[in-house]
Amino acid sequence: MRIGMISTYPPIECGIATYTQYLTEALRTERNDIYLVAHVGSSGRQVFPCFDYEDGDLAQKAYSTMVRFTPDVVHIQHEFGLFGKFAGVSVVPLILRFRLTGIPVVATLHTVYRDPPEAHQMILRSILLHANRIIVHEDFQKEILIQAAPFADPSHIHVVPHGARELDPVPDARAQLNLPADRKIILMIGYFRPSKNFELIVDLLPRILQAYPDAVLVVAGKTRGNEHLQYRRHLLGKIRQSPVNDHIYLIRGQLKQQTFDTILSAADVMVLPYTINSQSGILAHAFAFGRPIVASSSGAMKGILERSGAGLVSENKDQFVDNIVKILSDEALAARLSANARRYVRDCIGWSRIARAHMRVYQGFIDNAFLESRTIWVE
Repeated sequence: MRIGMISTYPPIECGIATYTQYLTEALRTERNDIYLVAHVGSSGRQVFPCFDYEDGDLAQKAYSTMVRFTPDVVHIQHEFGLFGKFAGVSVVPLILRFRLTGIPVVATLHTVYRDPPEAHQMILRSILLHANRIIVHEDFQKEILIQAAPFADPSHIHVVPHGARELDPVPDARAQLNLPADRKIILMIGYFRPSKNFELIVDLLPRILQAYPDAVLVVAGKTRGNEHLQYRRHLLGKIRQSPVNDHIYLIRGQLKQQTFDTILSAADVMVLPYTINSQSGILAHAFAFGRPIVASSSGAMKGILERSGAGLVSENKDQFVDNIVKILSDEALAARLSANARRYVRDCIGWSRIARAHMRVYQGFIDNAFLESRTIWVE
């Protein structure tokens, strides 16, 4: 099958870019020919950067580039910040262009959460109305979409989990990062934005250290562009003013995948104190390296941790402290959570499985399945 993918893509540092890279690689192992039409700054095999984030003619640029490759299906990786001004409204005329020329469209909605702002609701309803098929990562996201758009056909909304890699931790990760080898490491990593709630753990660190003194907190990340600069100042101010700031390490800069993987490999426990989320690529990466998780109960976190058995859910500050200390103190528990994470990746969300789930969505658009199975794609 020839698949046209529209998304941001590495070396751009973005969770959607990384997601698209791993999905594309996995789909290619399933004998698919894939063309990427992407944002300026993207590069790679059959990747064609042709539009920028806020181009007024984004839809026309992406359509006119993609249509030359005569795709059997176009798959759009959607997030509101990727498709122009006004909450990314350019994704709507982009979908319509393909539909009006007879090219089916699948859209993965990476940001679906309860009670979104009106602008997001308008965009989501338009995508649901015009795309042939929708993919979300969690069951509760499908429920939200059905409630928000009663006209949508539930059979056209597919739940496909966020994929994860199957790989081993980076050896000597702490030495590479100059982190202490004799301390337990609590990690928070990702873009700095208010919904991540990183300051909560910074505030709770004195209590954690009182119960487990041989720990340090690593905060790794940055803002995306000029987003959330005020929050970044707030978070860094919290770190600077912490009475235990000598136990806090801050890692900033361009977190390319190899560096990101090294930081994850150094951690003893990953903490995700999010106040709102629809799903988490960070969580999938933590699973890949078998890192025990302590997370809030927001969004998809509680359900994923219950299914995987890879972490502990915290409903309040006291539980965050208790759960972090419990994992740091109990090596048997930490080992069990780690093993559960690796097993969950292998049995449920490894990228090879996720690619095959995508193929089942795409195959609804193949005219002759037997002919497709006998086709040899060449570049």
